[in-house]
Amino acid sequence: MYGLWRPRVLGAWKVPATGPVIFAVNHSHNIDGPMVMGVAPRPTHFLIKKEAFVGPLDPFLTGIGQLKVDRASADRTAITRALGVLEAGGVLGIFPEGTRGEGDFASLRAGLSYFAVRSGAPIVPVAVLGSSGRPSRLTKALPPLRTRVDVVFGDPFDAGDGSGRRTRKALDEATERIQKQLTGHLETARRLTGR
Repeated sequence: MYGLWRPRVLGAWKVPATGPVIFAVNHSHNIDGPMVMGVAPRPTHFLIKKEAFVGPLDPFLTGIGQLKVDRASADRTAITRALGVLEAGGVLGIFPEGTRGEGDFASLRAGLSYFAVRSGAPIVPVAVLGSSGRPSRLTKALPPLRTRVDVVFGDPFDAGDGSGRRTRKALDEATERIQKQLTGHLETARRLTGR
């Protein structure tokens, strides 16, 4: 990432050095996940749509510990592997909106709250800014080479209410708390970076 673009990383010191952590990353461009993997202070295992695991990318993504997920159904294999990452004290990366979009955390899917409440792992909000500006002249799917991309790590927080409940109501309440935290972090990140 540092060879192709100019990442500016802010707040990496906020990421807990050990123990399970969930990165909740906004997603407006296809380099957001690889950018976070390349600059994060700890190895990160992202849940990635199964459609990305094609050709030579399949063994590569699997080899670097990324997790294939079928977004069309409740993928029990992906859920078990993701919980295994957290149980082993690793970092799980999630795009809580489920797909690329505006990257503003406007509509969250339930997966993030499920993993956070079930595992008890703190969530670290991550804002990637500057990746979705003008496209490269060489490859429209990428930002221009040497473009500055900001990656801003936020303060860890717990999604649960401390009761240990895992009911539908508890997950809905956790999703509301998460959305407030992520939206607040994104606003702070935009202020810090001037974007």
